[in-house]
Amino acid sequence: MLRYISHNMSEIVGIEIFPIISLLIFTLFFAGVLWRMYRMTKKETDIYSQIPLLEEDEIIDTNDTKD
Repeated sequence: MLRYISHNMSEIVGIEIFPIISLLIFTLFFAGVLWRMYRMTKKETDIYSQIPLLEEDEIIDTNDTKD
């Protein structure tokens, strides 16, 4: 089965760019998440850490994160 798939994929012109594009997308997304994580303030971290513990009817005001 794998031989059939790899044989068909090797015949497609320009297919070698797709793994590079997918790795680039993953790397950019991961870098963006890390950048966002390092830029978060302590207050934002505290607010987001309480989300799993809240009841459904409780609301967090995330707009009031900057001091």
